[in-house]
Amino acid sequence: MNDQRNGRYARIHEQLRDLIEGKSPSLQAAMSTICAVLHAKMPHHFWTGFYFVAEHDELHVGPYQGPVACQVLRETGACLEAVKTRLPIVVPDVEAFPGHIACDPRSKSEIVLPILRDGVPVAVLDIDSNRLDQFSEADIAPLQEILDLLAPML
Repeated sequence: MNDQRNGRYARIHEQLRDLIEGKSPSLQAAMSTICAVLHAKMPHHFWTGFYFVAEHDELHVGPYQGPVACQVLRETGACLEAVKTRLPIVVPDVEAFPGHIACDPRSKSEIVLPILRDGVPVAVLDIDSNRLDQFSEADIAPLQEILDLLAPML
């Protein structure tokens, strides 16, 4: 990851910390704020949002920014894979990911981070880009630091 992106993540974390810590009245409010700031400040983000874990191997859309989302994700795709493995997933080319769910055909690459409560997945942060290869393993740690701001509300 380049220094410019690292610096941007650091500034975003600081801004979100100031907006969320002791101020967000709920998990959804904090998630909405995270989506708005990440989406506005990261030019390669095409879709930035959360999905909540539901019953029957489903995820239901939560707060997001960008084009209309799939309301329900079932059985397959990067988001459900992150829930099943409890690990972040970087997808350089969504067309090459087995079982990819195309909510918007303009999405070309993706990163998904699970959100865990006591080791159990409760949601995921899903970020898509309309360009190939826009995310790497280097994005995981700074995004996780941002997600850690949600811990008191989980």
